[in-house]
Amino acid sequence: MNYRQLGNTGKSVSEIGLGCEHLDRKPYAQIKETIDAAIEHGVNIIDVFMPGTEVRENISKAIGDRRGKVMIQGHIGASDVNQQYDISRDLPTVKKYFEEMLRIFGGYIDFGMMFFIDTEENYRDVFETGFAEYVEHLKKQGDIGHIGFGSHNPETAMRAINTGLPEMLMFSVNPAFDMLPSTEYVFDHFEEGFGSELFKGIDPKRAELYKLCELKQIGMTVMKVFGAGKLISKEHTPFDKPMTIPQCLHYALSRPAVASILPGCQTAAEVRETMSYFKTTEAERDYTKVLKSQKNSFKGSCVYCSHCQPCPAEIDIASVIKYLDIARLDKENIPPSVKAHYQTLPHKAGDCTKCGSCEARCPFTVPVIKNMEEAAILLPCLPKNLLDIPLDS
Repeated sequence: MNYRQLGNTGKSVSEIGLGCEHLDRKPYAQIKETIDAAIEHGVNIIDVFMPGTEVRENISKAIGDRRGKVMIQGHIGASDVNQQYDISRDLPTVKKYFEEMLRIFGGYIDFGMMFFIDTEENYRDVFETGFAEYVEHLKKQGDIGHIGFGSHNPETAMRAINTGLPEMLMFSVNPAFDMLPSTEYVFDHFEEGFGSELFKGIDPKRAELYKLCELKQIGMTVMKVFGAGKLISKEHTPFDKPMTIPQCLHYALSRPAVASILPGCQTAAEVRETMSYFKTTEAERDYTKVLKSQKNSFKGSCVYCSHCQPCPAEIDIASVIKYLDIARLDKENIPPSVKAHYQTLPHKAGDCTKCGSCEARCPFTVPVIKNMEEAAILLPCLPKNLLDIPLDS
């Protein structure tokens, strides 16, 4: 298992965690074997959004005395109506379900997630009522460690982030969603499928969201990495051929600000299949094999795939362009943290010899040399006395 820093929270999370949605209404023995397999593979972050008492208690029981080794991502505002989960902003109802979660998981939830902020109405019901104040209160009194939220809408997500309250975001990340126009609602395509005619390259709003999260040190955990299974299905894939599990995982892990993917495994076998990602080769993880079918859509846009490597000057080109993309959001006010992250790279953009070998290998005709020139200007080497800026500042 590999671990990453979750934004500015100070927490290190496993690159692959566990989403527990599909453990709902499963026998305890199945839940325990799934949880055991995840923890044995190094998983230290588990998402529990389901409001049902039984599934929560079974997950807690399965974790047992390992609670201190596992961080719980719990959702505030998930309620249960007629044994179906629902979204509630009614504070007495919200408190009832979340206080029950606190009791079940030992009186503390590591990541308290404001549940389902997709629409303008969702936003108002959270930030223009007492809901957000209640969440802040939970953190102040130590019931939750960090405040986050879940969303499927990039515009609403950016608006929520810009309130300054959330420290992290759970978001749906996969190539099909990234190319889906922000005017489309992802849930509409779970049943209907993804029409490839919609795809016009990475949607600018989603790209902007990823850069904003990196800029503001908002750590991202990922849901829907397989697009509700459609991306890995021969019958339902929107591409010329289905993606593999390693390709989907690698795509999400290459997005800016992403710290952990939370696939919904429901058996120990599914956990092991997912964790086999760490034994795959770079060639097996290569998602550009699929995206090439949309080559014109991605023309000129870096997807951080690292096909440009190796660089004779040993520049990590994908990382340089990733920091450059973030710096472009506000060229006059590039945060010190972004510059400091850039300084950790052993070879900078200014080391580029303009040999062109990277551009010859790029599947999407990215003008790498021009990007290196711009990065050298926007992200110049800092004086040594400024290199001590904390990376989480």
